[in-house]
Amino acid sequence: MTPQSLQYYFRHLKDDLPAGIVVFLVALPLCLGVALASGAPLFAGLIAGMVGGLILAWLSGSQLSISGPAAGLTVIIYNAIETLGSFQGFLVAVVIAGIMQLIAGFLKAGIIGAFFPSSVIKGMLAAIGLILIIKQIPHATGYNENFEGPLAYKNEDVHEFFLPIFDAFSSISHGVILITTVALLILLIWERPWFKNQKFFKLIPGPLVAVIWGVLYNLAAERWAPDWAVSAIHIVNVPVSNDVSEFLNNFTFPDYSFWTNPQVYLIAATLAIIGSLETLLSLEAVDKLDPLKRTSPTNRELKAQGVGNIISGLIGGLPITAVIVRSASNIAAGGKTPLSCFIHGLCILLSVMFFAKYINYVPLGCLSAILLHIGFKLAKPKLFKEFYRKGLSQLLPFIITIIAILTTDLLIGMSIGMVVGLFFVIKANYRAAITLTQDKSFYILTFNKDAGFLNKYLLRKLLSHVKSNSTLTIDASKSQIIDPDIIETIDDFLITAPNHNISVEIYDLYGKENLKRHEEFIILKDHYDKSTSGSNLTLRNKIMGL
Repeated sequence: MTPQSLQYYFRHLKDDLPAGIVVFLVALPLCLGVALASGAPLFAGLIAGMVGGLILAWLSGSQLSISGPAAGLTVIIYNAIETLGSFQGFLVAVVIAGIMQLIAGFLKAGIIGAFFPSSVIKGMLAAIGLILIIKQIPHATGYNENFEGPLAYKNEDVHEFFLPIFDAFSSISHGVILITTVALLILLIWERPWFKNQKFFKLIPGPLVAVIWGVLYNLAAERWAPDWAVSAIHIVNVPVSNDVSEFLNNFTFPDYSFWTNPQVYLIAATLAIIGSLETLLSLEAVDKLDPLKRTSPTNRELKAQGVGNIISGLIGGLPITAVIVRSASNIAAGGKTPLSCFIHGLCILLSVMFFAKYINYVPLGCLSAILLHIGFKLAKPKLFKEFYRKGLSQLLPFIITIIAILTTDLLIGMSIGMVVGLFFVIKANYRAAITLTQDKSFYILTFNKDAGFLNKYLLRKLLSHVKSNSTLTIDASKSQIIDPDIIETIDDFLITAPNHNISVEIYDLYGKENLKRHEEFIILKDHYDKSTSGSNLTLRNKIMGL
């Protein structure tokens, strides 16, 4: 780090220090909540938060993005741990996913996010939101018998899908449900415009207030109303360290015997693809929110995420992505440089090393409320109405992606959504590429964009509408590339047009890449004219723009 850069960071320290603390207060319950929803050790979420802050702050090219464990990966993680039967085996997949992301960064794959339809991406996030809500109901109600919650994202029948939810409501813990309900109300109130406009409340994150409420309530209930207190199974339980050596012993390491398990590589590929997509989408959103309008290098970000996931997997952490909730909190709190991200990671490290016993006062109901709130925001009714207004071409890929993910799994569901989404994209481009307008006996065939071989059928159909004894103008001035199949179709039409007394004028169709093809056509046409008698077969063809 050069003296000039040090001066730059010190100049913004007054902004980055409070922003980093605010992000830490938002991130701490989220790290624990994501680990809870993933069925992983809670300490694994904290490790991911530390790596995301302490390391990715300097590797990433983004000035304001915050990385850590993401709610969008909980479904994959939970399913992966169940499939492999080992969290340590899952860590091998995290390391491999990091290697894949690192390679993708060097291959300059940072543009991949642009090739996924928005309807499919938002459908994936909405499905994850619904799964979060379903999975958190047992935790939010204090249900003990099926503590991990229903595997709602697995391909199960309706009875297995809903029965745990009904059981959860029939076996509720009054203390847990009170904590969850009030915590949810706090989070909803904190989102109201009036609260957002108050400077004081801007500095205090809603998730932190929800956690404080849960801790104070349970301490009071244990003293004055034990029947309404929360049992130990519904309280956060992270390892408490008395010294540095004990702290280091809390880290978990991969079980490298899983290297030979083919499932590990499928899980790693899924983590790499979905994690990279979430990172790139988050990065795009952060750049739009950045008051200084700085642009983050996407390929460098993929490399940074790859290194982060390798490190996180090696020491027992969850997968890492750039996350929009914490990044938006950083911007709202006035963060200016990556120093705020580093400070948030440092605060997580210090809290785990020296204050873990206080973290263990937090009821899981508070974390469930935070995750329920996130799930609702990902799958809010407003989103469904928005896609309904956009029409079937946007609504169907969105809905089908959600249904496919809920009834199969995330990767298969995304694949189905992509196929449906691409169908509508191709259909829209197919119809918009070429248009035909008519004014009495005058026709104009316009190439509105580049035309590929898929547009050949549409071109033939439009040309068939041109009536005899008319004039056709073909305008290709708006297109840069026209497939040879399209040129061949037009050439065929030009040969037969005189038979129907159709006069054709062409503008900018035969560029340099098609000039040789056109010259061959002229020779062919001359042979055709010489072998045909009758003045009505004369072809009037003006070639412009050669």
